[in-house]
Amino acid sequence: MEIRRCDSFGKKLKGLMFKKSFDYGVRIRCNGIHTFFMFKAIDVVLTDKNNIILYIYKNVKPNRIIWPKKGVFYTYELPSNTVIKNKVGEKFII
Repeated sequence: MEIRRCDSFGKKLKGLMFKKSFDYGVRIRCNGIHTFFMFKAIDVVLTDKNNIILYIYKNVKPNRIIWPKKGVFYTYELPSNTVIKNKVGEKFII
């Protein structure tokens, strides 16, 4: 799966908001997100600097908040049901 980096402020702010369909994920350098203005549920993976998975949230519905977590460096927003085999403590590889 393609992972797009959100490096600029505008890309970080937008993430996957307002997308009706997508077949890619985004990587954002932040430690928490919200799903306001999203039309679909997503999977969310929070990792440290070395891409070790710290938290996994599956099928996060629109209008939810994942509060900032200590130790998180990257947040991955992915299409729903993408995170199947990944587990907390493992290196995140798509």
